[in-house]
Amino acid sequence: MIANASGCAVFSTDQVDGQDEGFAFARESVASDYLIGPGDNLSVFVWRHPEVSLEIPVRPDGKISSPLVEDLLAIGKTPTQLARDIENELATYIKQPQVTVMVKGFGEAFGQQIKVVGGGVGRPQVVRFREGMTLLDVVIKMGGLNEFSSGNNASILRTYDGKQQRVAVRLGELLEDGDMSQNIDVYPGDIVVIPESWF
Repeated sequence: MIANASGCAVFSTDQVDGQDEGFAFARESVASDYLIGPGDNLSVFVWRHPEVSLEIPVRPDGKISSPLVEDLLAIGKTPTQLARDIENELATYIKQPQVTVMVKGFGEAFGQQIKVVGGGVGRPQVVRFREGMTLLDVVIKMGGLNEFSSGNNASILRTYDGKQQRVAVRLGELLEDGDMSQNIDVYPGDIVVIPESWF
């Protein structure tokens, strides 16, 4: 799979450790945290309040709804992050709510995710993989880059032969100059890291 990344530099994570603080943070923060996707079934447990504890699916629009929490965005968040958001919503009705969220059933996106992280993204996002998907498809799905993105310093974390490697990509040249050599194929489990631009 790495061979398809023509025109892009490939590094092992051993080569770049300690050289890119944003990259290291992104790798550490997403390595073991599942990001909720559409179609996932969630168990929401509210301590001492079984009446508002329930199992709930994530809708195709990425949101969840319950009797006290309406249209709360769930996709792109870890279960812990979503639990904190639900606590904030429930605080209007319940004193100091304590919420635990567990993924009880995975939607079609499980194992078929592309994660997008980094200071240039704002908040982590998850894009459902489809056959033949390219980096440009991922950027379009996430709504493009923002003014704080350092696109030419982007990279993809990819596990190859049991080792995580980094593929350097120049999103700025792809989007602004139409350099299609940067439009490489993406694969399930890829993590696209877009750092924040420093002015």
